[in-house]
Amino acid sequence: MEKSKVYFTKDISSDGLIKIFEALDRNLKGKVAIKISTGEPGGHNFLNPKLIAQLVNKLNGTIVENCTAYRGKRFNVDEHWKAIKDHGFLDIAPCDIMDEDGEIKIPLEGGKHLKGFDLVGDHIKNYKSMLILSHFKGHAMGGFGGALKNMSIGVASRNGKAWIHSVGITENPDECWNHIEDQDGFLESMAEACKAVVTYFKPENMAYINVANNLSIDCDCDSNPHTPEMADIGIFASLDPVALDKCCYDQIMNSNDPGKQSLVNRMIEKHAIHTVEEAEGLGIGTMQYELIDIDWI
Repeated sequence: MEKSKVYFTKDISSDGLIKIFEALDRNLKGKVAIKISTGEPGGHNFLNPKLIAQLVNKLNGTIVENCTAYRGKRFNVDEHWKAIKDHGFLDIAPCDIMDEDGEIKIPLEGGKHLKGFDLVGDHIKNYKSMLILSHFKGHAMGGFGGALKNMSIGVASRNGKAWIHSVGITENPDECWNHIEDQDGFLESMAEACKAVVTYFKPENMAYINVANNLSIDCDCDSNPHTPEMADIGIFASLDPVALDKCCYDQIMNSNDPGKQSLVNRMIEKHAIHTVEEAEGLGIGTMQYELIDIDWI
């Protein structure tokens, strides 16, 4: 398979985001969903609204989210709306909790666990295109969170998250935590959910950006995340989410930053690269990439 292009800039700013999106040369048509993590209250590492506002508005986009499967402050719709408001996202763009009014099944071809479907918020039907705009960082269960996690767990409804976490055993958010012993199965289920989302929108209607800053070992879903030990790296973007996450993973693993070790250990402990491997196996993209530094273009 031909190598996928991954673009990079050290400029973690509104201008840097605009520049790297333009490097993708992707026209996102129709109503555009911008999938981010709105962040669990108490945490503070989620993407800053001031950082993303210019790009979101350039695309005339709607920030989209779904409720969580764990019983935090974003489990219920009303509290989730409060978090979105308190974190400043309503100040910059329209926002949408996609599973506020229910969920739909979208088809999945292939895979071993999710039994032919992914569960996503019903409002997904309102969008033609999607930008997966992710904060790249560690994650207590997945090892790291980037484009693939944001597209799988992030786009899934509350019950869809339970379906993925339990490796296709239950759609009950409270019950799913009794079925999390199959780590590789969970990672494979995330990849399967990504396959369903890409198939739903079609590859030509999607784009992916990872912002590698505030590199905590913990996710934005953590209300008390570990303090980042690594320095910020920059922004990465691609039309291939597999290449994008593999590139970000490689940047951590091969970094000379002495603060990387806890994040490296977490990614290894959780076998994080397996999500990327499985996504490649499902035909979502390739782990072979060409890294293009747009600061030198």
